[in-house]
Amino acid sequence: MGCCGEDDDDFFKQLISNPNHHDCSSGSTQNLISTPQNLQNPSMDVDVISPMNSNFSALSCRDTLRAIFECLPVTDLARAACVCRFWNSVASDREIQTKAFMSPWKLKDVIGNPSSGSFWRDNSLGRFAISHHILRRDTVASLAVKYSVQLMDIKRLNNMMSDHGIYSRERLLIPLSIPDILCNRTCYVEFDSYAKREVAVLYLEGGPDGKLSSLMNRTSTKRSNRRVIDSLKRSMRVDDVTAEYYLSISNGDPRAALAEFSEDLSWEQRTILS
Repeated sequence: MGCCGEDDDDFFKQLISNPNHHDCSSGSTQNLISTPQNLQNPSMDVDVISPMNSNFSALSCRDTLRAIFECLPVTDLARAACVCRFWNSVASDREIQTKAFMSPWKLKDVIGNPSSGSFWRDNSLGRFAISHHILRRDTVASLAVKYSVQLMDIKRLNNMMSDHGIYSRERLLIPLSIPDILCNRTCYVEFDSYAKREVAVLYLEGGPDGKLSSLMNRTSTKRSNRRVIDSLKRSMRVDDVTAEYYLSISNGDPRAALAEFSEDLSWEQRTILS
């Protein structure tokens, strides 16, 4: 196993030649598991390093397995978990899984508990996303340019059919285009109700559900809504209540609010003339 160093071969040969060299279990590991080949030919010599080889006690030692598994990538760790129940119990350790998940991207930490253990088996770049708090002038096209990603990738990640209704959301998930941005960062495992998927979210500023961050976001949202309402009031020449009503029925889209108001105004004028 090349991941354990250059002296692995000598170490394993020593263990094979001396099966009682290091026994971490409470009892002897002799005849722990028997293979069909061993049952048919008990005298057959087995030199393969495997947990199925009862003479190789190191592979049934939890501490030794942990040291090996901590060096494996997520794909090999998933394969190791399928060998036997004992290996599965070691490979399913949260600390080992998290370390393997973070290792390729040099992440500082991953916080949160995924709904399924299979989350850790895929640490491709598509498993990560940037959380972008939507501002007044944001559009899907402008965000695609800002983060250097494809417009359709943003829509696909956020389960969006069109650009309309972007202001009804508090944030958008932005796919990553530069892996280096993850270096020495902390990600949060979250399920996005709009995107309907679980991802490791990176916050470029602040963090999720923090008191200071939430307060700043609420303040920013109120100020943004106030500016939109003031703009609608000037364009429609109406009061706050009317502007807020048309903004609410248009899912927070100022252009749609103006269109709704224009249609109602035209209808009133036609009614008066008739």
